[in-house]
Amino acid sequence: MKDSERQMSKRLSYVLRHAPESIGLSLDSAGWADVEILLSLLAKHRTHISRAELDSVVANNSKQRFEFSDDRSRIRARQGHSIPIELEYEAVAPPDVLFHGTADRFLESILAEGLRKQGRHHVHMSTDKATMLEVARRHGKAVLLEIDSAGMHDSGFEFFLTANNVWLTDHVPTEFLKVSE
Repeated sequence: MKDSERQMSKRLSYVLRHAPESIGLSLDSAGWADVEILLSLLAKHRTHISRAELDSVVANNSKQRFEFSDDRSRIRARQGHSIPIELEYEAVAPPDVLFHGTADRFLESILAEGLRKQGRHHVHMSTDKATMLEVARRHGKAVLLEIDSAGMHDSGFEFFLTANNVWLTDHVPTEFLKVSE
């Protein structure tokens, strides 16, 4: 991804995941925004993105953070929101083991309290260790946690899978966590 696309992706993440009101944008209950309105409001706030550039950002984002509606008239972030929305994902059975990356400075509290969603809607997990370590490195020295997702599921916890293969759940209790080797 080019630097200009990375900057656009960061701006879109901020607006679509955390602060649509920062540009006067309204999202529907599932987090969708009208593409033309989004582009117009971004332009009014000194972020000029053409439809072709938006298409490229959505297509080339390595984490596939965004998605268009079937008719491509609406856009939303797939996960990671700190604002109240309902993503409408269906609960599915997870793989036996999932991973979560975190910074080592958070490890003590995680091992005492479990993984909490903090200001987000869900705890994010993956089957891909490398991706989770990459995410963790943004916040400090990376630690990889292994989650007994099969055990959690058997105990009644719900899991959701996004279109970009991010697994979501509300909370991971300590008894289902261990530091991965």
